[in-house]
Parts: sequence; C-alpha cells; structure tokens
Amino acid sequence: MQSIILSPLDYIIVLPFIFLAGFIDSIAGGGGLISLPAYWSVGIPPHLALGTNKFSSCCGTLFSTANYFKAKMIDIPVALVSAGMAIIGSWLGASTALRVSSQVLNYLLIILIPAVAIFSLLNRNLGMQSKAEFLAKRLRMLLGGIAGLGIGFYDGFFGPGTGTFLILIYTSLLHYDFVTANGNTKVVNLASNLSALITFAFASNIYYPLAVPGALCGIAGNILGSKLVILRGNKLIRNVFILALLLLFARVIYNLV
Repeated sequence: MQSIILSPLDYIIVLPFIFLAGFIDSIAGGGGLISLPAYWSVGIPPHLALGTNKFSSCCGTLFSTANYFKAKMIDIPVALVSAGMAIIGSWLGASTALRVSSQVLNYLLIILIPAVAIFSLLNRNLGMQSKAEFLAKRLRMLLGGIAGLGIGFYDGFFGPGTGTFLILIYTSLLHYDFVTANGNTKVVNLASNLSALITFAFASNIYYPLAVPGALCGIAGNILGSKLVILRGNKLIRNVFILALLLLFARVIYNLV
C-alpha cells in the first residue's frame, strides 16, 4: 500500500461527505457518486479510494439492510436470487471491461439517464404502490435473477449508480413499490460489495486509518436514511431517486469532458 498521511483537515473534509453518501445510498442508491470524489479530493489514489469506499459502504449497507429486514420491507427469496446472479454478472462485467472501453457506455448513459428521469417524473405512480403480488412467485424470482445478472454486469463493467438503476428495474419490471425495491436492492448491494471488499482487502487496497472512521460515518448515514424511509416511505425515495439520477448524469458528463 502506498504511503499516505492525511491531516486532520482532510478528515474534516471527507467524513461529512461519507455520511451524506451513506444517507443517500440507503434511500435511493448512488452514494458512491458522492464518497469517491471526496476520497480523491484529499489525494487518495483511485484503487485505494475504491477499496476504502467499499469498506465504509459495506458497513453502512449492512445496517440499512438490517433495518429494512426488521421492518419486513424485503422480498427475501427474490432479493437472494438477485444477489447471487449479481455476483456472477459482476464477474462477467469486470472480465468484459478488461477487453472493451467503458467510454461507449458513457455516451449511452447520456441518453439513458435523462430518459429514465423523464419517465420517472411523468409516471407519477411509479413505485408508489406495490403490484408485485400479482406476479407468480416463480416469475418474480426469474425476473429478479435477470435483473441481478444485468445490474451485476453493469456494476462490474462500469459501476456508478448501480443501486439506483436496480431500484428502477424492480419498480418498473417487477412492479414493487419504492420501499420494497430499495430493501431488495440493499441485499444485492451488500452481496456485491462484500465480494468486491474481499478482493480489495487481499490486494491491500484499503486505507484503514480513513476506512474505519469512514465506516462509522457511513453507518450513521445509512441508519438515518433507512429510518426515514421506514417513516416516510415511497415519496421520500422517489425524490431522492431523481437526485441520484442527476448526480449520476453529472458524473457521466464529467467523465466525457
């Protein structure tokens, strides 16, 4: 691991952003769009920043997932199938990324993200009421597996906004409300994050002096965000979902400039 020394000011700068990232991520995904630039801003190299971010986000997601589980806001069979397929998809996506430039996906997302945002704004009933129970359980699990595989591939190939896109698929394809879609997404995120975290840990790509306090801030943000979701439900997730899309769009534009 590279030799890095951070000042107290660096911690003061980064830690509030990690808290905010955990808060937003627990509600609608997209937290990495906030936390990663914060790590980079204090001079943490990219691969070390990714590993450190996985550590804090993993810890935070564990707590938000636990809160959604206690509140019975997760369709467990579908979530587990999605999580298993997401791990396979992530490996396939990472393997493909070694051969194909992700720049093509940047251009595709410039069209896709505004389209998703407009679709979500115009379809005001999207995710406001669950109709998943009208789908046969086997069909839900099949669609959940396909969603996990596809989003896992995206996560391994490109990454930003994975949770946000998965929420969209759960609400539009499987007809969950935002709350259950978000709860299912947390299970998938937790599985993929743990898989990536193990890889980064064995490669010594985690900066623990920042990862540990970052994890505490991420946990606090995730607990607060998930508690608000439990109290305020679908409307809160819908609003933060649009914000996450805007953050993702800004990130894609930045990548292309």
